[in-house]
Amino acid sequence: MELIKFEDFQKIELKIAKVLEASQVEGSDKLLKLKVSLGEAGERQIIAGIGKSYEPDFLIGKEVAIVANLEPRMLMGLESQGMILAAKGEAGPIVLFPEKEVSPGATIS
Repeated sequence: MELIKFEDFQKIELKIAKVLEASQVEGSDKLLKLKVSLGEAGERQIIAGIGKSYEPDFLIGKEVAIVANLEPRMLMGLESQGMILAAKGEAGPIVLFPEKEVSPGATIS
């Protein structure tokens, strides 16, 4: 495990986002296209490699933890504007969901 400086960790903006829409990315069995709300900060599109573990309909309305200030990246021709936080499970990714309801855009610390 590589250690990072606390100052570097402070640069990462972890937020709660609410999934508004979710669909399979055409041509991929692994990627899902999510439209998420960050409350007052607006909406974003996130492309996440969780399609083998989660059905799109299951995610709609759920709150998820994201990295909000990640540089946008193109995946299969679609722009991803963040990253869903998930643990690596034996059967695939396990998305981190808050235990209780949290306002979209809330900061994770």
